[in-house]
Amino acid sequence: MAKAKAEEKINLDSILFKCRDILRAARNSGSFFEKRDMMLTLVFLRFIGEKFEDGVEKLRNDLIVQGLDPDDPDIKAAFLDDPTFTDGTYNLLPEARWSTIINTPAPQLNVALDTALHSIASNSQALKGCFVEGTFTTRNLAPNDIKKVVDEVNKISHKAFGEEKDLIGRVYEYFLKEFAVNATKEEGEFYTPHDVVQLIAAMIEPFDGTLYDPCCGSGGMFIQSAELVKAKRGDISRINVYGQEKEPATYRLAKMNLALRGISHNLGNEADSSFTHDLHKGLYFNYIMANPPFNLKGWYDENLKIYSRWADYVTPPESNANYAWILHMLSHLKPLDGVAGFLLANGALGDSDTVEIRKKLIQNDKVEAIVILPRELFITTDISVTLWILNQNKKGGDYHGRKLRNREHEILFMDLRTWTENPVKNESKKKVRLITEQIERAARIYHTWQEEGVDGANYAVPELYRSVGIAEIEKNGWSLVPSKYIEFIDHDLEIDFPAEMKRIQQEMRDVLAQEKESQKMLEEAFRGIGYGIE
Repeated sequence: MAKAKAEEKINLDSILFKCRDILRAARNSGSFFEKRDMMLTLVFLRFIGEKFEDGVEKLRNDLIVQGLDPDDPDIKAAFLDDPTFTDGTYNLLPEARWSTIINTPAPQLNVALDTALHSIASNSQALKGCFVEGTFTTRNLAPNDIKKVVDEVNKISHKAFGEEKDLIGRVYEYFLKEFAVNATKEEGEFYTPHDVVQLIAAMIEPFDGTLYDPCCGSGGMFIQSAELVKAKRGDISRINVYGQEKEPATYRLAKMNLALRGISHNLGNEADSSFTHDLHKGLYFNYIMANPPFNLKGWYDENLKIYSRWADYVTPPESNANYAWILHMLSHLKPLDGVAGFLLANGALGDSDTVEIRKKLIQNDKVEAIVILPRELFITTDISVTLWILNQNKKGGDYHGRKLRNREHEILFMDLRTWTENPVKNESKKKVRLITEQIERAARIYHTWQEEGVDGANYAVPELYRSVGIAEIEKNGWSLVPSKYIEFIDHDLEIDFPAEMKRIQQEMRDVLAQEKESQKMLEEAFRGIGYGIE
């Protein structure tokens, strides 16, 4: 079974790689980003078309079960010509269906594809803004080139690859990963590995209510959270997602991704900066998950100097947006019970120019956990990064079926940098991943620490985690660097040096004795054949 899955992945990647090769060689295919957007739009049309076809097939089967003939003209007109779906499937007019696109002659394909996009945008408010109309006629690829790409995309099907929940995600991930590798560090940071997203979701448990991401990228945080909700509770309608994304192409991609998965979402009506134009101003959310660009520069605007988001603190430094992101997210958390999990560069744990903000966050009991992640988890950077968890309620009570204790003035520190035993193969650079068992273990350490009956003062395992009180943090200058608090053992002190020296000396004596015996045997052998040894 594992072998079949590996072969499937290779086949899928080879299809996508071939599409990229065709577009590289094609005239008028545009920049790398334009090629990427063209491919993602084609994949979108393929998946939404196949979902429609599956929906129609299900309707036909339901009619047969009810004793009706789906091929009867009256039945067909009543149920199938203009079908209504209840599972998030979108009804497509004939010109927008993949069956129409794949059967269009090559010279008319560019026009047919843009006609499909216009039809979808005109007939579905939810799908409007997922793509740029006129994409294909603007590029105007040669008939042979666009036909070859469409034929390759046609192979990417649930029917061909099996009913795999994350097939769409894998296709998107392929292009997002390629974008991340080719982008600058700041531009590529929105690509967050699935295992990292799963870790955040497993720890803060966004099972119901509202979830927000102020820099949502392709929507990966939302999708992985929805998968967790389905696994734990079975109903993704229990959670509504809100997000914002500054980069227009990535904003469209997020809308595509969420629409195809039937996830209720509000990403605002446009792509824009969360700092200068907060599209969800005044809204408060149950959960926040985010991976802001690390150490973002150029974020500051003079109009942000006096702003409600950091009115209770001080204005974050202009040179780095890390604490601007923290305070922005805090301002959107529900005041009584909101929880946030987000990633930042490790420098934010002890920067000298943010100590006053950090001190007040700790004194106000907003910081609940700090988790250092392994190096080489990300495509775009091999530095170790930090998962921060903020919690508006550390006083305890019921939470997702668990009884939580009062954790005021305590912070849990975890260091997972040694969890590097699972390398990712076939990558252009060294990369590791967190496996399910590791994610579950990290979440269990955090959840156990929260629960009633646990003694926070003695909750520790050397070199892995430790619960720390605010007095000790104050003594360390309000630093949140875990190595200042977690006990690290000097393993050299565990060595019995006298015994070790005796062992080494004995080994040397044994080697010398063996060499002497070998020399003696060699001399006897030479004498036996008539040679003398001088």
